[in-house]
Amino acid sequence: MSTHRSTDAAPAPDRAEIEQIMTSRIAEFPDFPEPGVLFRDITPLLADGPAMRRVISYWCSILPEGIEYVVGTEARGFVLGAPLAYELGVGFVPVRKAGKLPGFPRSVEYSLEYGTATVEISRDALPRGARTVIIDDLLATGGTAAATIELVRDFDAEVLAASFLIELEGLGGRERMPEVPISTVWSIPN
Repeated sequence: MSTHRSTDAAPAPDRAEIEQIMTSRIAEFPDFPEPGVLFRDITPLLADGPAMRRVISYWCSILPEGIEYVVGTEARGFVLGAPLAYELGVGFVPVRKAGKLPGFPRSVEYSLEYGTATVEISRDALPRGARTVIIDDLLATGGTAAATIELVRDFDAEVLAASFLIELEGLGGRERMPEVPISTVWSIPN
């Protein structure tokens, strides 16, 4: 079982430092990908190595103890989940869009505002009873996260928590996962 790794790095930053980092390194693009949508781009954060390291350090400090696997959803959940798994010293399991995995992956179809989507995990990715945390970049309406939780539970694995870099408050994402503890690095009103 994992305990949070201690490294030679500085102690985890506090909430005020994280607020400053996130405010200054998340770009906003109004009316993208369609009118009325305010797109939050994490690329400036990803490009700033020291800031990203501080965010990962903080994020590890708010995750529950006992994690054995970080489960990251395609695609930004890969970018964020892999360094979290590395820092925690645990395995990383990618959740892919339909048709991206060979063999016979396990899958779950879920509803979107504009149709349906499917997420998949390799059939042998998680052992029964694995203690997992779900990671993604954004919690908005919660559809992808709820489907990922369902998929992980199909392995008879335990979902200790779901955690997100950014939460857009007021879009009902938390309500889609009432039985799972949720943490976020940065929450902003939508």
